[in-house]
Amino acid sequence: MNKESATFAGQAVYSKKVLSIYDLWVLGFSNHYLWKCPTKLISQQFIDLASKNHLDVGVGTGYYLKNHLSLTERRVALVDLNENSLESTATAIQHFNPEVYRRNILDPLELKCEKFDSISINYLLHCLPGELSEKSVVFTHLHEVLNDGGVLFGSTILGQGVPKNVFASKLMNFYNKKGIFTNEDDDVHTLETVLNDTFVDVEINIIGCVALFSARKK
Repeated sequence: MNKESATFAGQAVYSKKVLSIYDLWVLGFSNHYLWKCPTKLISQQFIDLASKNHLDVGVGTGYYLKNHLSLTERRVALVDLNENSLESTATAIQHFNPEVYRRNILDPLELKCEKFDSISINYLLHCLPGELSEKSVVFTHLHEVLNDGGVLFGSTILGQGVPKNVFASKLMNFYNKKGIFTNEDDDVHTLETVLNDTFVDVEINIIGCVALFSARKK
């Protein structure tokens, strides 16, 4: 399977049916009992760092946008390859009149719009094909649409160097075989390196199997 096919395979699983149970299965059960990183911790990072000029990449169900954006006037944009995710999220936050861009994050974004003060990318890196050193091209693409001094933040499930119970190991192996995840070799040291290659003020916290990270554009 080539990289383009693998990218589509990783996002194709998010049908309307899967999206309908995603929050319960992933953000409810898996985060707490398998990945050992309660969703409230990812939510708190979102609350702390999302600005009034925000881009969300890999939107999923739009959980963080729906639940943790205050109703103050703000600019919100969505980037995802999956049309189901974009449609359901845009509908859920229609009061913000979000900008919607269907893009493959592994390619230059070419958004042709004003840049952003904050960008979130939660639970997308581990779904992208290739080694972390290859996937890091996404940081280059996001750097280009971030204002100077702006913050990039997110989370990803690591495959190496983190504690995994037997159930987490089995599920992660299953997801990797199916092409839903490609994170068997993803580790915190590589993540830190690729973030420092593009950004400054890099911070990474490991909670269970999950890396919560943030960085700024110089």
